[in-house]
Amino acid sequence: MTKLFTHRLRVRYSECDQQNVVFNGHYLFYYDVAMTELWRETTEGYESMVKSGTDVVVAEARIRYLQGARYDELIDIDMPISRLGTTSMIVRPRFKVGERLIAEGEVRHVFTDTVTGGKKEMPDAIRAAFRPYASTDE
Repeated sequence: MTKLFTHRLRVRYSECDQQNVVFNGHYLFYYDVAMTELWRETTEGYESMVKSGTDVVVAEARIRYLQGARYDELIDIDMPISRLGTTSMIVRPRFKVGERLIAEGEVRHVFTDTVTGGKKEMPDAIRAAFRPYASTDE
């Protein structure tokens, strides 16, 4: 059975626009916070991977907005990993307030060599850490 990581955060006043909803650009920031917490829960840490010569970058990001979250609401960010490839992984975040789906998307991360900047295979330790959260592993 696939595990699901969820991170919760509260909308701050400064994150809302003139329509009193979360400004659309903040959703990728929220995603990044949730991704950091997923790394923290599952691995020895992002920094140790970088020190060993591998980094990871966002190659593609897409968010579909369905409703606006508002000031002081709690947003749960579900972080299902839909694919662990050879050099990349795809996460399909879902942003919810209670049972209301606010936004959803897809983010593709590519693993790179810290010296050359070129693509690099995902480290075995990272693959093993994320495997319980992934629906496919290629």
